[in-house]
Amino acid sequence: MAKDVEGAEHSEFAAKDYHDPPPTPLFDAEELTKWSFYRALIAEFIATLLFLYITVLTVIGYKEQSKLDQCGGVGILGIAWAFGGMIFVLVYCTAGISGGHINPAVTFGLFLARKVSLLRAVLYIVAQCLGAISGVGLVKAWQKTLYVEHGGGANELSPGYSKGIGLAAEIIGTFVLVYTVFSATDPKRNARDSHVPVLAPLPIGFAVFMVHLATIPITGTGINPARSFGAAVIYNQDKAWDDQWMFWVGPFIGAAIAAFYHQFVLRAGAIKALGSFRSNA
Repeated sequence: MAKDVEGAEHSEFAAKDYHDPPPTPLFDAEELTKWSFYRALIAEFIATLLFLYITVLTVIGYKEQSKLDQCGGVGILGIAWAFGGMIFVLVYCTAGISGGHINPAVTFGLFLARKVSLLRAVLYIVAQCLGAISGVGLVKAWQKTLYVEHGGGANELSPGYSKGIGLAAEIIGTFVLVYTVFSATDPKRNARDSHVPVLAPLPIGFAVFMVHLATIPITGTGINPARSFGAAVIYNQDKAWDDQWMFWVGPFIGAAIAAFYHQFVLRAGAIKALGSFRSNA
């Protein structure tokens, strides 16, 4: 009997043995022949549109309310909740369709980790930027007066901060977000703990919430190049464009650092690669 139990336990653990999935091909032309690929692009476009529409409306509404009453409005805490809450909702809705990126920096980080192909990464970023432009465009079309009066929700470096501080804030903030994405969607954890994939949108949304609390006073919080780009395109003022580089360079650097840290330090990718090289030699 003891041997039977021992054998059952052994087979149970053997069934849970984990093997890393193979890296995604750099360019996979076959994706272009699949409806699921275009469905994912549509999902990224709509999700980013909804994200910008709700969050920019929240920012503009807060500024209008605080103009009338300094103690009124949702405050920075409410704005942070709007951004984090929308990411939680949209990642939950689209994760099974497109992966729920909704952010070029997230897509870039996953591309560097060979989780998505170059083709998918580029077209995701295009879809996200177009969705962001469309979302902010809807806000301006429906509330043009308030939109123009309150800055259109565009990201700009706040007075009193240097460009270096602004860039550092974007790098660190995006690192927190993309690191959370990698940790929450780690296939090894998913294989071990079946509840992890269901909970993944929650920590991602909370990461966005916490980063906004910290960096709204500095840059208005970008950490999402599509969000910054869409607002700048529709608002179209010099200050927003002058600072635009910061909201692309910072998030991409932060995403690259997060991808390297998770894949090569936490997951020991460098050690595995070295061991594979030695065994082949």
